[in-house]
Amino acid sequence: MTDNTPHAPKVLPDGRPVPPTTGPERAMLEGWLDFHRATLELKCRGLDDAQVRLASAEPSSLTLLGLVQHLAEVERNWFQRVLAGLDVPRVFEERTGCGLDPEHGLEDALAVWRAELARGRELLAERDLADTGRLVDEPMAGVEVSVRWVLIHLIEEYARHNGHADILRERIDGTTGT
Repeated sequence: MTDNTPHAPKVLPDGRPVPPTTGPERAMLEGWLDFHRATLELKCRGLDDAQVRLASAEPSSLTLLGLVQHLAEVERNWFQRVLAGLDVPRVFEERTGCGLDPEHGLEDALAVWRAELARGRELLAERDLADTGRLVDEPMAGVEVSVRWVLIHLIEEYARHNGHADILRERIDGTTGT
């Protein structure tokens, strides 16, 4: 006998959602993206503004705060600019979003990032995986990409940067394994 009753989403002890292991493609893609988003937030949990400004190692100036700012830009770019075709300005002054503005602390950056997540989810809900948008930045401006491609790219982008966040967090306070 098959159990077809809906199950509550599974959550890890640290609060991150467990991506679906079976089911529709879209739910899996969105589940993995949500997992990686939650991982970034977890890496910042319990840290103060000074700690998230600590760079990984010279000559790199990469910080957890810079990663949060960068990923807010990434969310805005892919959902609003590429998929929705909106002409919106960058969230932060610096092009990559990785430059640290002394006016922005962790709570400010996380609030901006969360707002971009919410807006991206709204725009994504209106689209099918096969729907397309167009890249807006050179050197590939105008190239058509599907929602599916964007979701896969964002999973890859977050996974790569979460690896950076692992190293940064370990340098800050020795925390590993999340």
